[in-house]
Amino acid sequence: MSVREQMLPAAEAAARILREIPADRLDDPSPCPGWSVRDVVNHIILWNGRGESAARRLPPAGPGEEHDFTAEPGWTDRFAEQARRTAEAWGDPAVWEGRTSLSGAVEGMPAPFVGGLLCSELVLHGWDVAVATGLDPGFAPETVQAEWDYLVTTVELGREYKVFGEEVPVPGDAPLLDRVVGLSGRDPRWTP
Repeated sequence: MSVREQMLPAAEAAARILREIPADRLDDPSPCPGWSVRDVVNHIILWNGRGESAARRLPPAGPGEEHDFTAEPGWTDRFAEQARRTAEAWGDPAVWEGRTSLSGAVEGMPAPFVGGLLCSELVLHGWDVAVATGLDPGFAPETVQAEWDYLVTTVELGREYKVFGEEVPVPGDAPLLDRVVGLSGRDPRWTP
């Protein structure tokens, strides 16, 4: 399974996780140093919306990083709709050609890197939110496999862009999601 084929299942899983966050847990710590669950959620929402713009080769629109999407009524439903639109936009094989940008930078980055990064946002930050709030990440095995296949080929480039941290060693016989998390620079044993 390719990341392109798993973008929609990853989006659906992330939307489910965000819908299940207990309201009183948004200010809890997350595995992302210095970020609360709310910070991670806002990050997911912001960059997923920009992901649709990147797929359509449009400049980013909407609020910036300081915006609190969780303060708006119905934010989980809006995220689920946005995540579906973004996944559908990246479902077109032609979108994976050339270069594009999440930030509006003229030069941009290779579209396959950006598309894979968007799927990583859903899987990795979905995991962050799930473990921080006691939820089951519940990603399909095919989604986790596609994320692994993407990460092993791009993690060093991602580290250059400061997207991923240094690898956290995980036993080779650990569940694949734990190995994905470790490769991205997260500790799969993290607890709040």
